[in-house]
Amino acid sequence: MDFENMILIIDDDSAVRLSLGLLLKRAGYEVDYAENPDEALAKIRAVEYDLILMDMNYTRSTTGEEGIELLMKTRIFQPETPVILITAWGSIELAVKGMKAGAYDFITKPWNNHVLLQRVKTALSLNSKEDQTPESFNRGGIIGNNKSLLELLSTVERIAPTDAPVLILGENGTGKEMIANAIHINSKRKTAPFVMVNLGGISQSLFESEMFGHAKGAFTGAVTARKGRFEMADKGTIFLDEIGDLDMSCQVKLLRVLQQHTFEPLGDSRPKKVDIRVVCATNADLSSMVSQRTFREDLFYRINLITLRLPALRERRDDIPLLVRHFISEVAQRSGTGIPEISSDAMEFLSRLPYPGNIRQLKNMVERAVLIGGNRLEKETFSSMEGINADSADLKPAGTLDYMEKLAIEEALAKSEGNLTQASRILGITRQTLYRRMEKYGMR
Repeated sequence: MDFENMILIIDDDSAVRLSLGLLLKRAGYEVDYAENPDEALAKIRAVEYDLILMDMNYTRSTTGEEGIELLMKTRIFQPETPVILITAWGSIELAVKGMKAGAYDFITKPWNNHVLLQRVKTALSLNSKEDQTPESFNRGGIIGNNKSLLELLSTVERIAPTDAPVLILGENGTGKEMIANAIHINSKRKTAPFVMVNLGGISQSLFESEMFGHAKGAFTGAVTARKGRFEMADKGTIFLDEIGDLDMSCQVKLLRVLQQHTFEPLGDSRPKKVDIRVVCATNADLSSMVSQRTFREDLFYRINLITLRLPALRERRDDIPLLVRHFISEVAQRSGTGIPEISSDAMEFLSRLPYPGNIRQLKNMVERAVLIGGNRLEKETFSSMEGINADSADLKPAGTLDYMEKLAIEEALAKSEGNLTQASRILGITRQTLYRRMEKYGMR
């Protein structure tokens, strides 16, 4: 056991202090106690703690203001020490207020011992001054040496060994799934499942069955029991893509699972525990959605402990030659043909296109060029195939109906900044239809 970490427990309930103290001591931590803000502040001034567990309500105040005040003073005297707030489920708004004031995380009473210890371990590992990265970082097939990409991968390398929840932001086609996979394969959970879920493709009516599973006979057609995605991901990582498309009622259900790490399958009243690391992704502006009350603020703060922003391909044009050569080699190897040359004019042309579909669009272009371009790929190979004006590099509709439909989808996604709901309105189709079309063209 490691007795190097000192944790301060602040709570005016002696039973809570005793319970938390025993739990943490058994896990190998040193523990100190304070029963009110005055005693806590005196200790915080005198001792440097590695972590603080802080109740938000005290006998002199039931509004939580005393807890917020103590938190703010704690940030002054120990700005680097992570603070985990303790609050009742009905006071999550107070916890969110505390997160805005600088708290690291929050847990609700009654807490799950396993979840609490996991949060404590994650907070301590992220705050540790020791090197937490694996001996050899596995990029997982991510190509590029652009400065912004390397900085992002450096962050991935540092956070991967922890269990910290991660929110990946970026336009469609930028590689959010690959970043999520890189987090998983460099984590301590790499031998366990990596389960991907596209929440944009799951309707509200199917959400509970898909995510939590169901018992036999739970509804008409449920002839056998079925595991949900959370149970499939047990001991591993669950990647929740397009979380910005999740319905508000489903957001509440998701928040409870992320908070308690327990769920009930449909038709089964017995709760199941799950041990997972959560990675989410979206191309939506969640902060604006929180302001517009279309995304829960408490869920937002639960999933974005670590936020990674992926650069668009137009922001890392110096990586385009590397990506082009990689895709050429990949397609040639897969199709069993020789690796064609690419002219400098063609490479220059590709390097200045706008790429509303980002890396996915570039990959599709190169794949088609290799299949039809022969032994040498010229500038005209790409401009004629994609209907691009070679002088202005503006995309113009040309080619088959399928191509024109795909191009219309790419333009709608660019205009809506990747928001599927807005893009479907621009196109005059339902979000489910848009999702099926994107799958048809390999755009997911």
